Amino acid sequence: MDELEYIRLKKMREMMARSNSPTNVSGTPTTISDGMFDDFVKQNPLVVVDCWAEWCGPCRMIAPVIEQLAKDFAGKVAFGKLNVDQNPATAARFRIISIPTLLIMKNGALVDTIVSAVPRDYIVSRLKPFL
Repeated sequence: MDELEYIRLKKMREMMARSNSPTNVSGTPTTISDGMFDDFVKQNPLVVVDCWAEWCGPCRMIAPVIEQLAKDFAGKVAFGKLNVDQNPATAARFRIISIPTLLIMKNGALVDTIVSAVPRDYIVSRLKPFL
């Protein structure tokens, strides 16, 4: 294999790895799991994780707000959705006992938590100091 072919192969692998990475600042919430939680948080400078469950009425009420915020803050904030019933390890790690719970993480560290279905403006006001 010549040097040029080696470089092309290396670049191709890097591009494929990036396309499969959990990074998301695209404007849509990413479904995240226990297994990818840490990578998602580390690869995005500012993250909001919506911890929810299917049976939770308030979680369903706040879901459209989270989707709209993901669009409004695209390129600035990555939004993730973590189903606590399917991902108990992360729920336990952050001591989530009420849902919905929004975890605001900056540079891999938890910087704020919002519990309950709250208005959009309240979420924005808690998020803005970290932008």
